Formats: sequence, C-alpha cells, structure tokens
Amino acid sequence: MHTATAPDGYALTFNMEPSDKQNIAVFLHPGKSQQKIDGIEKYAGDHIRLRLYLIDADLPDIIDDSGPYLPESIDADLVLDFLSHPDLSHDLAELCSKQNITVICSGKKKSHSWADYPPTCCGLGKHEKFGPYGRYFGAPEFKVTLSRSNDIEGIQVIRGAPCGASWEAIKNLPGTEAGEAVRLIGLQTQFFCVADPAGWDPINGKSPVHFAGKIHAKALADAIEKAKENDPES
Repeated sequence: MHTATAPDGYALTFNMEPSDKQNIAVFLHPGKSQQKIDGIEKYAGDHIRLRLYLIDADLPDIIDDSGPYLPESIDADLVLDFLSHPDLSHDLAELCSKQNITVICSGKKKSHSWADYPPTCCGLGKHEKFGPYGRYFGAPEFKVTLSRSNDIEGIQVIRGAPCGASWEAIKNLPGTEAGEAVRLIGLQTQFFCVADPAGWDPINGKSPVHFAGKIHAKALADAIEKAKENDPES
C-alpha cells in the first residue's frame, strides 16, 4: 500500500499559531530519515511545522506514472525530498515547480532545474527562499569563546545539520585546545552524520560523510579566527 499523505500520527505539530510557522512538507520512506525529523523538531520546532508524506520503499525500478505515489498538490512553504527513487524525486520537483514551492534534494544527482541539490543536508547554502529552515539548518556556523590559553571555553551552534550532528559533535569540545577542537569536530561529525557513506564521489574521492566532517571543521576554524579577532588577547 502506497501512502501519499501522512497519517495523523505522523503529522508533527508544535505550540505556536499556524501563521507563526513555516510549513514544510517532507517526503520520505517509512523508518527512514527519522534522525533528521527529530533534529528539525528539536532545534527549530518553535518556527517550523512538519507534515510527513510517507511513501513505501518497495518500489519498481522505473516509475512512469508517479500519480499513485505523490499527491496532486502540496500545501507547504518548503519541500524536503528524502526519497531514494530518482523518478519520484524528479516528479516531486516538477510538482513543486508548478506550485512555485522551493524543494531541497540533499545528496542527489541534479535531475530538475527547479530543485536545489546540496551535496549533504549540512551543505545547504544560505538563501531567503529557504525561510526559517535555512536559518537554522545547512552549512554549519558556530560561535565560540576562547580562554587565555587558547582552549574552547564556550561553543554554540548558530546553524547546523538537521540530523543533529552539529550539536552532538560540539558537546565534548569545551576545554579542548582550539586547533585540536578543529580536528576533533571533523571526526565527531562523521560519527554522528547520517549521510550514506556509500555515496562515494569518484572525482574528489570523498563520501558525503567525509564532506560533512570537512565542512564542520572549516566552520569551527572560521569561528575560532573570528573569536580571536574580537578578542586579540585570547
């Protein structure tokens, strides 16, 4: 049985008026991407309302007609495509283009001019069209304070991965020397990252998990440099 609209048990709601929230439709397979759903709810639940569209993962290799799987229309400000079938992802992007809805297809090969295709969820650039989701999630940003001995004294995630890896990766960094913290956050991010490590890029020789580690390490290094500029004596 193919589920095109989320049953009540899967519609996530929070404690603010509808007009105060960005409505996001998430297309996914049952039992998949739950860590991302949980992360969005945990770190931006006051500003985002999710509606989940569950589509069975047992699909034919080729889908000529996506009608049985996708809704006729979508009521949302933003769509997140966590589907694994390229035909469905293409047709979902086409549906979004007809309704002028921004759609993010992280980690997928580009198949439609309308959609955005960051290499990972934590590789999403900033753009106003992403709304509150784009302010909280995407390419990581940190704010740090340093001790006089150049240790991480405090660290805050300003923007991070929806899977929550950014927040998990910083937990043990306070008290760590700044240079060592940059190395550690790259390793910790790879541990907590939920991207498919099998998605190896033959051109750069890196997987999405490696990419996530690198982009977090670079973001922390940038935050450390900014902290030093703001407090030259640290």
